[in-house]
Amino acid sequence: MDGTNPLGEFLRARRELVRPEDVGIRGVGLRRVPGLRREEVATLAGISSDYYLRLEQGRDRNPSVQVLEALAAVLRLDADATAHMIALARERSSPARATRKRKPPKPEQVPPSIQQLIDGWTTNPAYVQNKLATVLAANPLATALSPNCVPGVNMLRAVFLDPSERELRRDWEELTEDGVASLRARVGADVDDPRLVELVGELSLRSERFRMLWARHDVHLHTARVSRLRHPLVGDLELQSNKLAVSGTDGLLLIVFHAKPGSRSAELLGLLGSLTAGD
Repeated sequence: MDGTNPLGEFLRARRELVRPEDVGIRGVGLRRVPGLRREEVATLAGISSDYYLRLEQGRDRNPSVQVLEALAAVLRLDADATAHMIALARERSSPARATRKRKPPKPEQVPPSIQQLIDGWTTNPAYVQNKLATVLAANPLATALSPNCVPGVNMLRAVFLDPSERELRRDWEELTEDGVASLRARVGADVDDPRLVELVGELSLRSERFRMLWARHDVHLHTARVSRLRHPLVGDLELQSNKLAVSGTDGLLLIVFHAKPGSRSAELLGLLGSLTAGD
């Protein structure tokens, strides 16, 4: 990821995912490239082929919102992906961007009240992560659920690269897809963040699945999902997980898990909690 033309990379990746028949193009015959051709996107969006080519190549950096919304309709983007595309365009067209100097990131700190909150939860695994999915705080039950859930560990890196994490996640395929799409949503147009560049570079080299998912440019803000786990101590669990924004911080998220009251998963989570308390 070189970050030199993020809007063009996004447009190219998304048009390659749209099947011609999905937008009413029939009888296309043999095609040399997947998805839509540039001229097809331009025609459907009501713009010239030359103008669309300039957008993909990064030679036109100030498209109107109307043009971007027309492209979003052709590329079948949802609200999250459309907002992401518009943010990429605005970032590239900013006059201050060329001369802006990146400030060193401030130390990320979990508010003491949030730390006290999760420490007080004895039946709910919970942890706090930054926008790159690095854990900043976790309660004992979260660490018991996944040994990787400790401060300093990047959960995205662990899920893709740690075999034990893959064994834990019965929904690994879905989780990895959601994780990459959520990462893009959280970082937004800040694709030049050195920490992001380092993380994406490492995962692209070491994980074929990450490389494939990152190239799709999916963008989704997943705030809730059911996590299906196979824990080595207590067996299969189904836990609802929710991501809550921590107000007053730069993108910190509180992730908390809970089981349906009276369910087998609630019983097993209680057992795991008692084992954790014993330790």
